[in-house]
Amino acid sequence: MDLATTVLGFVAGTLTTLAFLPQVIHTWRTKSTKDLSLRCCRHSPVACWFVYGLWIDSMPITLTNGVTFILAGTNLILKMRYG
Repeated sequence: MDLATTVLGFVAGTLTTLAFLPQVIHTWRTKSTKDLSLRCCRHSPVACWFVYGLWIDSMPITLTNGVTFILAGTNLILKMRYG
């Protein structure tokens, strides 16, 4: 994999991961999950992307989807706790 592909992968993955952050912060602060749908906790696809990244030895895919999985998991835990 060349440098441009790696950089593009990290940029795309980072932007995708950051999309989960505002919801986690909002839910954590307000302790309210009434507006949080369990469908937004996309664990299965993210877990598949993580495993795929490991399989093809792609650091951008593995790292960004690992962090996204943690953020989505945080939302799920908060939904179960405060929902």
